[in-house]
Amino acid sequence: MEFLADYAGFLARTVTLVVAIVVVLVFIAALRGKGRRKPSGQLQVSRMNDFYKGLRQRLEESLLDKDALKSLRKGEAKSEKAEKKGKKIPDAKPRVFVLDFDGDIKASATAGLRNEITALLTLATPKDEVVLRLESGGGMVHSYGLASSQLARIRQAGVPLTICIDKVAASGGYMMACIGEKIISAPFAILGSIGVVAQVPNVNRLLKKHDVDFEVLTAGEYKRTLTVFGENTEKGREKFQQDLDITHTLFKNFVASYRPQLAIDEIATGEVWLGVAAIDKKLVDQLMTSDEYLSERAKTAELYHLHYAERKSLQERVGLAASGSVDQLAVKWWGRLTQQRFW
Repeated sequence: MEFLADYAGFLARTVTLVVAIVVVLVFIAALRGKGRRKPSGQLQVSRMNDFYKGLRQRLEESLLDKDALKSLRKGEAKSEKAEKKGKKIPDAKPRVFVLDFDGDIKASATAGLRNEITALLTLATPKDEVVLRLESGGGMVHSYGLASSQLARIRQAGVPLTICIDKVAASGGYMMACIGEKIISAPFAILGSIGVVAQVPNVNRLLKKHDVDFEVLTAGEYKRTLTVFGENTEKGREKFQQDLDITHTLFKNFVASYRPQLAIDEIATGEVWLGVAAIDKKLVDQLMTSDEYLSERAKTAELYHLHYAERKSLQERVGLAASGSVDQLAVKWWGRLTQQRFW
């Protein structure tokens, strides 16, 4: 037992030393990085046609015998050679730029989306197409407003925009989706939720019960309409509801401007529909998965997947590993318990 106690003490001291060294190294890295320019990100581009071709060839290699496979490859090479010989200047295939947006409550993916759109607009023409694979249940009004504005840049440039939804595009997610000239949805994806919600808990009576005073001082009559700790008034509630109604009206007008075929007052109730029902409401134009749509486009167009990857410093990587999950939970729950407004 004495040996085990000595070993446990030694182990504890070793762990403490290792942790101390790591903390010192992170601190030194932070000091060295202070004042330096933050590392920039990088645009990653991959040709999706090669991906689809690779899938087909791998299946052929598994199913065909050696002679049949050899004959198939020889025929493909012969066809490609004949096509090149017959066309000294081959017709350029249309290009399809594929983007992804996986939205959280803060629409954090907007940071990469804006750079991807800026890059593709330097080359894209009305003969090309942008396909956005969108997944989002919505979030903060201002965050999804900015994300939607980024997509509007594509429409303003005259480049066709197609939105593909496999799982969900609700609330702020549908605000983004409606900008597409064509909306394609999986049969059981969730769409709609054109509404606004805000939740504000109030613990003022609890504080009073324990003789705790909480003062809210403002300069401006409506600087703070509802509070978490102070005493709320009926006038404040009315103003808060008025602000929500105004935001909802702006939301409806925005959607209607891009999809005038919608009976906006009928669908802007905060309800959601599955794809098979949403097509009858004209929330979507076609029922199909993104995989089906892109694999079909790959037969006649060149597909390029764009992803803007941020480079993170050492202290940023350590910080994310240590507190990323805690931060996400804090933002999610505190945001929903305060006066943040959500699409």
